[in-house]
Amino acid sequence: GLSYTWIFNNNTLYVQEDSRRFVSQETGNLYLAKVEPSDVGNYTCVVTNAKADQSVWGPPTPLTLRSDGVMGEYEPKIEVRFPETAYAAKGSSVKLECFALGK
Repeated sequence: GLSYTWIFNNNTLYVQEDSRRFVSQETGNLYLAKVEPSDVGNYTCVVTNAKADQSVWGPPTPLTLRSDGVMGEYEPKIEVRFPETAYAAKGSSVKLECFALGK
């Protein structure tokens, strides 16, 4: 299995699932809600394959705030594509991810 970690300005970004940041362990995507000035900086995704004991770093992605303050409006939508069927063994735990965007 792969795991995803994000680095923010050369420091590991510890994401709490109940805060305004969310990392999908299905896709590796990082979502930020209500961006603040403290979020400005460089974000780098690190993908780790535990079985191979190997990690790969992506290129840094800079996040900047718009100077005009224009947010724009858009229709709500579900961002994550759901699998057609989810399988689970009896007694096991299953985690399904759903992330909605909109204003």
